Amino acid sequence: MAVIVGWLLRHTVNVQPWGPEAPTDAAPRAELALPAARAGLWVFLGVASSLFVLFVSAYAMRLGFADWSPIPRPRLLQLNTVLLAAASLAMAACVRAARRGDEAALRRGLLAAGVLTTAFLAGQLVVWKQLHEADYFATRSAAAAFFYLFTAVHGLHVAGGLVAWARTLYRAGRARGTREGRLAVELCATYWHYLLAVWLVLYALLVSEDLGLAICSTTPL
Repeated sequence: MAVIVGWLLRHTVNVQPWGPEAPTDAAPRAELALPAARAGLWVFLGVASSLFVLFVSAYAMRLGFADWSPIPRPRLLQLNTVLLAAASLAMAACVRAARRGDEAALRRGLLAAGVLTTAFLAGQLVVWKQLHEADYFATRSAAAAFFYLFTAVHGLHVAGGLVAWARTLYRAGRARGTREGRLAVELCATYWHYLLAVWLVLYALLVSEDLGLAICSTTPL
C-alpha cells in the first residue's frame, strides 16, 4: 500500500496544473516525463494484477478439496458492484471535463467518484459485518477465508486510490487545464477502471456457482 500511495502521490496529485507555466526550455523535458508517468502506471497495474492472479491460483487449488463448502451470498454485493461501476463512469466523465477545460464539471465528477467509491467500501464493510454476525469466520471456513482475502486486498487498493483522489479533489479548484493536469486526471481514471475490472473478476468468482467456482452459494444472506 505504501508503494501504491507513494506512486500515485508522485505522479498524479503532486502535479500542479494551477501553477505557473514552465519555461519554454523545459517543455521538451516535460514532454518526455508524461509518457514515463503513464508507463509507470501500467507497470504498477501489471504487478498488482500478478498479486491477484496468485491469490486466484491459490483459490483454484483449494477449491478442489472435499471439505469446500460455499457460504451464503450477501445481497449487498450487487449494490456494491453498481456503486463501483458508477464511480468508474464518473471518473470517465472527469477525463472528458479535463480535456474540455471545464473545471466545474471536473470537480463535480471527482466528488461523485469519491462519494461512490467511499460508499462501495462502506458497503463491503457491511457485508463483512453480516458474515461475522452469521458466524462465518475465516478460521472456520475456507470459502469465508478467501472471501475476506479477496475483498480485503481489493479494498486496500481502493483505499490507496482514495488517498490520491482526496488530494486531487482538494486542489482541483485551482486547476488551469494544463497538459499535466489532464494527465493526472487520466491516470486516476485509468486506476479506477482497473479497480472495476478486477472487482468484476472477483465478483464472478464469488457468485458463479453454475461454473463450480463460487465462493458463495445461491442462498442469500
